[in-house]
Amino acid sequence: MAEKFDVVIIGAGAAGLMCAAEAGKRGRSVLVVEHGKKPGRKILISGGGRCNFTNYDVTASNYVCRNPHFAKSALAQYTQWDFIAMIAKHDIAYEERDHGQLFCLDSAKDIVEMLLKECDLPTVQQRYRSDVLDISKTDSGFHLKINADTVSCESLVIATGGLSMPKLGATPFGYQVAEQFGLKMVPTTAGLVPFTLHVEDKDAFADLSGIAVPAVVTAADGTSFKENILFTHRGLSGPAILQISSYWKPGQAVSIDLLPTLSLDETLQAMRDKHPNQSLKNSLSRLLPKRLVEAMIARGDIEDKPLKQLNPKEIQALHDYFHQWQIAPNGTEGYRTAEVTLGGVDTDGLSSKTLEAKTVPGLYFIGEVMDVSGWLGGYNFQWAWSSGFVAGQYV
Repeated sequence: MAEKFDVVIIGAGAAGLMCAAEAGKRGRSVLVVEHGKKPGRKILISGGGRCNFTNYDVTASNYVCRNPHFAKSALAQYTQWDFIAMIAKHDIAYEERDHGQLFCLDSAKDIVEMLLKECDLPTVQQRYRSDVLDISKTDSGFHLKINADTVSCESLVIATGGLSMPKLGATPFGYQVAEQFGLKMVPTTAGLVPFTLHVEDKDAFADLSGIAVPAVVTAADGTSFKENILFTHRGLSGPAILQISSYWKPGQAVSIDLLPTLSLDETLQAMRDKHPNQSLKNSLSRLLPKRLVEAMIARGDIEDKPLKQLNPKEIQALHDYFHQWQIAPNGTEGYRTAEVTLGGVDTDGLSSKTLEAKTVPGLYFIGEVMDVSGWLGGYNFQWAWSSGFVAGQYV
């Protein structure tokens, strides 16, 4: 005999717990099923253990999705201010960092504990180390085989996340469910992820590992981000690189303005007027990390000479080089270190108002499993809260 629930939610991450709490508040009987041994594992490691849980400035333009309007409805139904109010209700101390990012002052555990308290309702059950072995559609909803048990429900919510960080238990399960029920997929790739470099570039810059430079990074489609870039022993990382990775396509170069706060041609002219005998290397080392300048000279990209020997054409070439430094990544570090998965369940098959599958009544997708990926800065968690809340109103 199958156990009966109104709602089964697969996945006890940010979106799944939010949905469980909201459905439970409506008096719905809810079962949360999680194949891991504890809830909110991605929450716990996010933001260096402090969880960048939302942002003061959230719009649909902060998300990558084939349908740029899809996220608007859910983000309007449950805003960042709604989540901040929940944080305040639970007396969780937080701080604002750059670009409106909000982090826990103490620990990401505070967010997980808050969600579990919100789920602490007589109608909400959670089961861990539980594998969903089979899902079938019935006239009244769905039948699930979970470990040795059979469960039935009216509404089934897929909150299984994407493929990023497999060490935290990421699997393609949610995509397989979507395909089982005939929903289309947008091909998945790693997003918010460091770049690896081709061998010649990697060799040239490997010794710079740990050096950070303020920059503006621009993708081939014109999207740009102004933040630090970080040289690593594999390639390039840092906030600006992670952001632009969501817009980069294999084979493309990115353009990096290494001196976004000044105009190099004017600066070099002024330096030449004042110190004509100063070397270009020493002059540039006042503006950029010396080791970076030395690496560019060593690989022959620029020639070291006294400033007085630079002609206007050479100064213009240096200006163009440093303001539009071209680097073609070899690839990315992949899902292992990616903070998010781009692509997923095609939003054309889902209602933007309820997140229910248009062709499968009672089947919902929330969070990262669908083709909605946020920027770095709390946007992916806000999508989890908003989409979880919305589905919780309708399941």
